[in-house]
Amino acid sequence: MRQNPIRLPLRTLAMVLTLGLAVTGCSSVSQSKYNPFNWFKPSEPTGPAVLYVPAADKRLLVAQVLTLKVEQTPDGAIIRATGLPPTQGWWNAELVKVDQEDAAKLIYDFRVFPPITPVPSGSPASREITVAISVSNQKLDGIKSITVQGDTNALSSRR
Repeated sequence: MRQNPIRLPLRTLAMVLTLGLAVTGCSSVSQSKYNPFNWFKPSEPTGPAVLYVPAADKRLLVAQVLTLKVEQTPDGAIIRATGLPPTQGWWNAELVKVDQEDAAKLIYDFRVFPPITPVPSGSPASREITVAISVSNQKLDGIKSITVQGDTNALSSRR
Protein backbone atom coordinates (compact mmCIF):
# COMPACT_ATOMS: atom_id res chain seq x y z
CA MET A 1 0.00 0.00 0.00
CA ARG A 2 1.38 3.36 -1.04
CA GLN A 3 1.09 6.56 1.02
CA ASN A 4 -0.13 9.75 -0.53
CA PRO A 5 3.01 11.82 -1.37
CA ILE A 6 1.30 15.10 -0.37
CA ARG A 7 -0.01 13.83 2.94
CA LEU A 8 3.42 12.95 4.38
CA PRO A 9 4.90 16.47 4.00
CA LEU A 10 1.77 17.98 5.57
CA ARG A 11 2.25 15.84 8.66
CA THR A 12 5.88 16.83 8.84
CA LEU A 13 5.00 20.50 8.38
CA ALA A 14 2.35 20.30 11.13
CA MET A 15 4.85 18.69 13.52
CA VAL A 16 7.51 21.31 12.77
CA LEU A 17 5.03 24.16 13.32
CA THR A 18 3.81 22.64 16.60
CA LEU A 19 7.37 22.16 17.84
CA GLY A 20 8.28 25.73 16.86
CA LEU A 21 5.27 27.11 18.72
CA ALA A 22 6.16 25.09 21.85
CA VAL A 23 9.79 26.27 21.82
CA THR A 24 8.87 29.95 21.44
CA GLY A 25 6.46 29.62 24.36
CA CYS A 26 9.32 28.47 26.61
CA SER A 27 10.88 31.93 26.68
CA SER A 28 7.87 33.38 28.49
CA VAL A 29 7.92 30.55 31.06
CA SER A 30 11.58 31.20 31.90
CA GLN A 31 10.71 34.58 33.45
CA SER A 32 7.40 33.56 35.04
CA LYS A 33 6.65 32.80 38.68
CA TYR A 34 5.94 29.17 37.70
CA ASN A 35 9.62 28.55 36.97
CA PRO A 36 11.14 27.15 40.22
CA PHE A 37 14.47 28.85 39.52
CA ASN A 38 12.72 32.23 39.94
CA TRP A 39 11.15 31.48 43.34
CA PHE A 40 13.87 33.06 45.45
CA LYS A 41 16.31 35.80 44.52
CA PRO A 42 19.99 35.72 45.57
CA SER A 43 20.74 36.54 49.20
CA GLU A 44 21.51 40.09 50.29
CA PRO A 45 22.93 41.60 53.50
CA THR A 46 20.49 42.70 56.22
CA GLY A 47 20.86 43.66 59.86
CA PRO A 48 20.26 41.03 62.55
CA ALA A 49 16.82 41.08 64.12
CA VAL A 50 16.61 41.34 67.90
CA LEU A 51 14.08 38.68 68.81
CA TYR A 52 13.25 36.30 71.64
CA VAL A 53 15.64 33.34 72.00
CA PRO A 54 14.53 30.32 74.01
CA ALA A 55 16.58 29.82 77.18
CA ALA A 56 16.92 26.07 76.54
CA ASP A 57 19.38 26.52 73.65
CA LYS A 58 22.83 27.26 75.12
CA ARG A 59 24.53 27.53 71.74
CA LEU A 60 25.88 30.87 70.55
CA LEU A 61 25.24 32.65 67.28
CA VAL A 62 27.95 32.10 64.69
CA ALA A 63 30.16 35.18 64.39
CA GLN A 64 29.36 35.87 60.72
CA VAL A 65 27.00 34.40 58.11
CA LEU A 66 28.97 34.17 54.86
CA THR A 67 26.46 32.68 52.40
CA LEU A 68 22.78 31.84 52.17
CA LYS A 69 21.22 29.76 49.42
CA VAL A 70 17.61 28.65 49.07
CA GLU A 71 17.37 25.69 46.70
CA GLN A 72 13.96 24.52 45.51
CA THR A 73 12.99 20.85 45.77
CA PRO A 74 9.76 19.11 44.75
CA ASP A 75 8.73 19.02 48.43
CA GLY A 76 9.71 22.62 49.32
CA ALA A 77 13.18 24.09 49.70
CA ILE A 78 16.57 23.46 51.26
CA ILE A 79 17.96 26.45 53.14
CA ARG A 80 21.77 26.25 53.22
CA ALA A 81 23.99 28.71 55.08
CA THR A 82 27.73 28.93 55.67
CA GLY A 83 29.04 30.67 58.78
CA LEU A 84 32.42 31.73 60.09
CA PRO A 85 33.14 31.31 63.83
CA PRO A 86 36.12 33.13 65.39
CA THR A 87 38.24 29.96 65.88
CA GLN A 88 38.31 26.32 64.88
CA GLY A 89 36.53 23.68 66.95
CA TRP A 90 32.97 25.03 66.97
CA TRP A 91 30.47 22.18 66.75
CA ASN A 92 26.80 21.07 66.68
CA ALA A 93 25.70 23.77 64.26
CA GLU A 94 22.02 24.16 63.42
CA LEU A 95 19.57 26.63 61.92
CA VAL A 96 17.07 27.37 64.71
CA LYS A 97 13.74 28.91 63.75
CA VAL A 98 12.99 32.20 65.50
CA ASP A 99 9.40 32.76 66.59
CA GLN A 100 8.18 36.14 65.40
CA GLU A 101 4.93 37.85 64.46
CA ASP A 102 5.34 38.52 60.72
CA ALA A 103 3.94 35.45 58.92
CA ALA A 104 5.57 36.51 55.63
CA LYS A 105 9.10 36.14 57.07
CA LEU A 106 11.00 33.03 58.03
CA ILE A 107 13.96 33.81 60.32
CA TYR A 108 16.62 31.36 61.51
CA ASP A 109 19.46 31.77 63.99
CA PHE A 110 22.73 30.10 62.98
CA ARG A 111 23.64 28.49 66.34
CA VAL A 112 26.81 26.58 67.31
CA PHE A 113 28.57 25.40 70.46
CA PRO A 114 32.02 26.89 71.16
CA PRO A 115 35.06 24.61 71.46
CA ILE A 116 35.43 22.76 74.75
CA THR A 117 39.15 23.50 74.98
CA PRO A 118 41.06 26.47 73.56
CA VAL A 119 42.01 25.98 69.92
CA PRO A 120 43.97 28.07 67.39
CA SER A 121 42.04 30.37 65.12
CA GLY A 122 43.31 28.86 61.85
CA SER A 123 42.54 30.15 58.38
CA PRO A 124 39.04 31.38 57.55
CA ALA A 125 38.52 28.48 55.13
CA SER A 126 39.32 25.95 57.89
CA ARG A 127 36.75 27.55 60.23
CA GLU A 128 33.77 27.62 57.85
CA ILE A 129 30.68 25.67 58.96
CA THR A 130 27.82 24.82 56.59
CA VAL A 131 24.35 23.86 57.80
CA ALA A 132 21.11 23.14 55.97
CA ILE A 133 17.48 22.60 56.78
CA SER A 134 14.60 21.32 54.67
CA VAL A 135 11.37 23.31 54.68
CA SER A 136 8.12 21.93 53.23
CA ASN A 137 5.93 23.67 50.67
CA GLN A 138 3.26 24.07 53.35
CA LYS A 139 5.64 26.02 55.60
CA LEU A 140 6.77 28.14 52.63
CA ASP A 141 3.21 29.09 51.72
CA GLY A 142 2.92 32.85 52.14
CA ILE A 143 6.64 33.33 52.94
CA LYS A 144 8.16 36.36 51.19
CA SER A 145 11.65 36.31 52.74
CA ILE A 146 14.01 33.91 54.49
CA THR A 147 16.68 35.31 56.82
CA VAL A 148 19.60 33.59 58.53
CA GLN A 149 21.27 35.65 61.24
CA GLY A 150 24.58 35.44 63.02
CA ASP A 151 26.15 37.58 65.73
CA THR A 152 27.38 40.43 63.49
CA ASN A 153 25.23 40.12 60.36
CA ALA A 154 22.30 38.44 58.65
CA LEU A 155 21.56 37.42 55.07
CA SER A 156 18.10 37.37 53.47
CA SER A 157 16.65 35.82 50.37
CA ARG A 158 13.40 37.27 49.03
CA ARG A 159 10.82 35.93 46.62
